[in-house]
Amino acid sequence: MKNKRFKRAEDESLNLDEMVSGIVRGERKWLAKGITIIESQAKHHQILAKELLKKLSSITRKTSIRVGITGVPGVGKSTFIESFGSMLCDQGLHVAVLAIDPSSSLSGGSILGDKTRMESLARNDLAFIRPSPTAGTLGGVHRKTRETMLLCEAAGYDIVLVETVGVGQSEYVVREMVDYFMLLTLTGAGDELQGMKKGIMELADGLFVHKADGDNVGKANKTVSELNQLLHFLQPSTPGWTTKAYPLSSTTK
Repeated sequence: MKNKRFKRAEDESLNLDEMVSGIVRGERKWLAKGITIIESQAKHHQILAKELLKKLSSITRKTSIRVGITGVPGVGKSTFIESFGSMLCDQGLHVAVLAIDPSSSLSGGSILGDKTRMESLARNDLAFIRPSPTAGTLGGVHRKTRETMLLCEAAGYDIVLVETVGVGQSEYVVREMVDYFMLLTLTGAGDELQGMKKGIMELADGLFVHKADGDNVGKANKTVSELNQLLHFLQPSTPGWTTKAYPLSSTTK
C-alpha cells in the first residue's frame, strides 16, 4: 500500500499540467491553487512548486508592472488599493493584489483580512486578491512573494500591487521586487518623519499624504510641503529619479 503522502504528491503531480494551463488561461481558481503550493512548506509541495515554476518559465508572457505600497497601520493602504485597483480595472486592465498580513510571533497565525476590506475589488472579474502571512519573514513580505508575482504574470495580470505589512525600515525587500514603491502617510507626519531613520523615505519613489479630502485638504497640503522639503536633502534609490510628495484621496473622483 502506497504511503498517503506519496500518493497525494502523485495525484497533484498528475494535475500539474492542468494547473499550468489554467494559470495561463487566467483562471483564478488555478492561480490560487498554484500560489498555495508555492507558499507551502510541505516537502512534496516544494517539489511540485519547482516543477510548476519551471513549466511556467518556459511560457513567454508579458511582464507586469509591479507596484509596492507601504505605510504604517491605519494609513488606509487597503482603502487606497481598492480605489486604485478598481480604477485600473475600469480601464480594462487585469490587477493582482498580493496583500501581506503580519503573523503572530507566538502562534504564527495571521488574520488575513485584506480581502474582506476590499469587497468591491474582490468581486471584480478583472481582479485577483491574495492575502498571505509574513510567516516570520522580515522585509514586509511573504518569503515566496517574488515567486507569487511570477505566477500572476503567467496568468496575464497587467498590474501587480504588493501591499506590505507596513512595519517601516524592513520594507527594503519589497523595493527590490517592484518597479515603483509608494509610501503612504497621513497629515501632520512631517515632524514624525524627521525623527524617523531616513532609509524608508529614500526607498520610496513617491510619498502620498492619504485622506487629503474634506476639512483635511489644507493640512494635507501643508504636510506635502514639509515632506518635499525633507526629500530635497535625500538621495533617491532610483538613479535619475526625483522623489516627490503628493496629496491623495481615495474617496473622491
